[in-house]
Amino acid sequence: MPDKLEFQLSIYPDPVLRKVAAPVEAFDDDLAATVAAMFDRMYASSGVGLAAPQVGLGRRILVLNPTGEPADELALVNVSIVDRSGPEVSFEEGCLSFPGIYADVRRPERCKVQAFSVTGEPIEREFDDFTSRIVQHEYDHLEGVLLVDRMSPADKQRHKAALEELVERYRDGLRRTSAPQRR
Repeated sequence: MPDKLEFQLSIYPDPVLRKVAAPVEAFDDDLAATVAAMFDRMYASSGVGLAAPQVGLGRRILVLNPTGEPADELALVNVSIVDRSGPEVSFEEGCLSFPGIYADVRRPERCKVQAFSVTGEPIEREFDDFTSRIVQHEYDHLEGVLLVDRMSPADKQRHKAALEELVERYRDGLRRTSAPQRR
C-alpha cells in the first residue's frame, strides 16, 4: 500500500500560486488520495477551504468545509463559477497562503458552480453567504488570483510590512535550498 500523501502549504509569493490551474483528466485513486490529503492539510492548518495550488499542485481541485462537520465536506474538481449574484458584501478574509494577514474583500453574496465530484459525477450547486465566499476565494486560487489582488489600497498599505516579510522569507528559503553544498 502506498504511503499516505502529505502536503505543505505554498506561501506567498510562491510562483505556483500565480498560475492558472489545469483541468484534472483522471478521476482515479490518485485523485481521491490527493483530495484526502488536501482535506488533511486544510484541517491541520485550521482552514475552511483549500485549493490545489496552495499545496503546490497546478490542478483544478478545491476542498471546503464551512462548518467543520464531516457531513459538510465538499470537493469540487474542474470547477467553474457559472453565475454570481446578489449584492456585493464586504467581509474580512484570511488565506492559508498569507499567514496572519486579513483584509476586507467584496464579493457577490451568491455563486453557482458546475464541477465534478472526486469520482467524476457532475455537480451543479448554488451557494450563498459564507460558503459562497469560500468557494469564490478558493476559485480565485485556481485562476491565479490572490488575496493581495483583492485588497483595497488601504489594506495593501496596512499589510505592506507583513507582505514584504513573506517575500523575504520566501527568498531566504530559496537561497538556503539552492545554495551549493560543500563536500
